[in-house]
Amino acid sequence: MIDHPKKPLAFRGPRNNQGGYTALARCYDIFTKNMDYKKRTEVLCALLSHCGVNPGDLVLDLACGTGTYTCALLRRGYDVLGVDASPDMLQVALEKAQSLDLAPPLLLCQRLEDLDLYGTAKAAVCLTDSLNHLTQPARVQRFFKRLALFLEPGAPFIFDVNTLYKHEHVLAGNAFVYEEKGVFCAWQNHWDSKTRTTEINLDIFFEENGVYTRQAECFVERAYTPGELSAWLNKAGFAVERIYEELTEQPPGETAERIFFVCRRN
Repeated sequence: MIDHPKKPLAFRGPRNNQGGYTALARCYDIFTKNMDYKKRTEVLCALLSHCGVNPGDLVLDLACGTGTYTCALLRRGYDVLGVDASPDMLQVALEKAQSLDLAPPLLLCQRLEDLDLYGTAKAAVCLTDSLNHLTQPARVQRFFKRLALFLEPGAPFIFDVNTLYKHEHVLAGNAFVYEEKGVFCAWQNHWDSKTRTTEINLDIFFEENGVYTRQAECFVERAYTPGELSAWLNKAGFAVERIYEELTEQPPGETAERIFFVCRRN
């Protein structure tokens, strides 16, 4: 088990080993509030329980972002360690935990492929297509190998990815507009079929006293096939037990947009 201090330690790790998402961190929760996090958390906890992981056990929340799952797991009695490359996202996660009267969680500022802990955990999760943000196969494979070092034998690793279908037919070259009180976002995508990557450009406008301030955010996602991911997981020491279509217990259909992997550390 990881021996971490009694007092919360936020943003430990190299400060130059950071992601972006400075602007996105301010409005991420606003623009994802349509996601049924309650149901997603129930599904996640059911999967953890089925894998023998119970409240009190240590769970790694990898690419934890603004800490929605970190806080949800904490409220259900799990011990949680959140890891993310963006200090801005981690700051929101810390504030969210405080607003919910939760004990401040331990949050580490690290990239997934550079994961470096001081012991092992009983489980790991990596959700909301975070893995797609690793756009080089070598980085995904390094992440799997690093993670295997910090999970106990038999520990589950549960993660989701956006599918090739979603990148080709939903994100594709489409544009989206989101507007909520005080913030407006224009989202534009560029799909490259040769590299299976989608460049996502966000123009975010924050309103204050009738004046809008523009900030830009750009990131890239890459689509990986279940076969590719399964092969890399096996090579890193994981056994793939099940692959589900999102929020179901069914194998992925041809038009599945997000799929879940349930793996075990050998």
